[in-house]
Amino acid sequence: MGLEALKYVAAGLGAGLAVIGAGIGIGIIGSSASEATARQPEVAGTVRTTMIIAAALIEGATFFALVICLMMTL
Repeated sequence: MGLEALKYVAAGLGAGLAVIGAGIGIGIIGSSASEATARQPEVAGTVRTTMIIAAALIEGATFFALVICLMMTL
């Protein structure tokens, strides 16, 4: 396997790890938000807003990582 092929393998692994990490992070956020809402239903709106903002930040970082991985192949 040449150096060119290793570049594509590294980009694929990096993209996969970024997506897996984001999925785990968003899953933990959702789980914690559900638990917080179950404990205190009166703050459900605040918890939901905070959860959406945190998930958006994680997705933004994931898209950045994916772009960097794609740029590795150029």
